[in-house]
Amino acid sequence: MLAIQFFFVILISMSITFSDIEQARKRIAPVVYRTPVLQSINERDKGEATFFFKCENLQRSGAFKLRGAYNKIAALPEAVRQKGVVAFSSGNHARAVATAARLLGTHAKIVMPNDAPEVKLQATRAVGAEIVLYDRYRESREAIAQSICETERRTLVPPFDDPLIIAGQGTIGLELHEQMPEFDLLVAPIGGGGLISGVATALAELRPEVQIFGAEAEAANDTFLSLQKGERVQIPVPKTIADGMQVTSPGKLTFPIIQQRVKEIILVSEHEIVEGMRFVAEHIRQIIEPTPAVAVAAARKLATRFPGARIAVILSGGNVDMKRYRELLTGKGM
Repeated sequence: MLAIQFFFVILISMSITFSDIEQARKRIAPVVYRTPVLQSINERDKGEATFFFKCENLQRSGAFKLRGAYNKIAALPEAVRQKGVVAFSSGNHARAVATAARLLGTHAKIVMPNDAPEVKLQATRAVGAEIVLYDRYRESREAIAQSICETERRTLVPPFDDPLIIAGQGTIGLELHEQMPEFDLLVAPIGGGGLISGVATALAELRPEVQIFGAEAEAANDTFLSLQKGERVQIPVPKTIADGMQVTSPGKLTFPIIQQRVKEIILVSEHEIVEGMRFVAEHIRQIIEPTPAVAVAAARKLATRFPGARIAVILSGGNVDMKRYRELLTGKGM
């Protein structure tokens, strides 16, 4: 049985290759920004860990999600693409799919929760997408999206569990390799796992010595629990300020890659998430949303375990309502 399970893990992980990521980079190059890597403006004591932040909060559409969404839609045959696409998302993937669809001359219909941040709803509508609202605690976004696909013959663009999506996100790993001569650890936030799966696949080829850590909110610990059990587990919809982590289970494609490539999942509290947002504002003068702040908080924990380490942290997005941002940093929004 163990041999069969091991073969299954390898079989699925091999569905995303380094070549896929290289092809994705060529496909998305005309539209996706090569985002900067920033280091703290504050001096550090000798022997302390050094943080390097990959600023996908400065990406076109405000988050890393455009990489995977554009790669997926651009790879569709023209006749299929022109029938339109469907996605389900709490925000950043929605905006990315809407943006990619507009750039590629097709129409997007997005299934979004009725409690999604207003800034993300407005941004998605602004690029021409049609939004279908649902109750995340009572309805299935997957079922709604599937029904639209069947009725309107549109193509589904999943948020994470798709080879082309994962390959697109993996292009961040190629950029990090070129931008950073040396780093020891990489920390990425985990929602469904598309980001960390793609980047881990790229770095396994380019920097196999780098240790890769995932970060989850304590309330959104589906991947952490899945790794403990050795199989995907389902949790209730997480109640966390990190809205990008409000998924209930890691993906069928992403989980085996995480099992194979990720060393450990670090859990952080809601208070630590807010402190992660504050840390980034103070140290590199950037505004980020709560989800990437989970990775920042996890990296700060790892810094105490690995003194002197060079730690790369992926800031996955910056699409946060400024009123909400101020409330969180002043302690009024928890």
